[in-house]
Amino acid sequence: MRTLPDPQKAKPCVLVVDDDEAVAWAIAGRLGQDFRVVGLTDPAAAVRRACEEKPGVILCDIHMPGLQGDEVAFALSQEPRTARIPLIYLTALVTPEEVADLDGVFGDYPTVSKSASTQELRDLVSAALGLPDDC
Repeated sequence: MRTLPDPQKAKPCVLVVDDDEAVAWAIAGRLGQDFRVVGLTDPAAAVRRACEEKPGVILCDIHMPGLQGDEVAFALSQEPRTARIPLIYLTALVTPEEVADLDGVFGDYPTVSKSASTQELRDLVSAALGLPDDC
């Protein structure tokens, strides 16, 4: 008898890079029905982990000890295997209503507030993955 594929592996992967493990758990709870969420608390390991997991999108905190979000984004952009993975900055710096104030501040990457609604987060991740609106 053949082994059935793991249904979790069939879901698009979202890699969450945040020094606060609770953030990754919270995002996994909010997105886990539709996506396979992998959390990473060591920003220095982001490139290696992205190469291993092959995520469809990366959510990256802006302010972290060691490496800041822009340094993680730069490192990912320099590795051919991760350079094309969409990156979305994740921040507690602003409310969902203030996110537009950050447009262009951290390069061309979109930004989402950690306090954004689950639907807003899901929509942004789906758009980055190129999924239809009804996913």
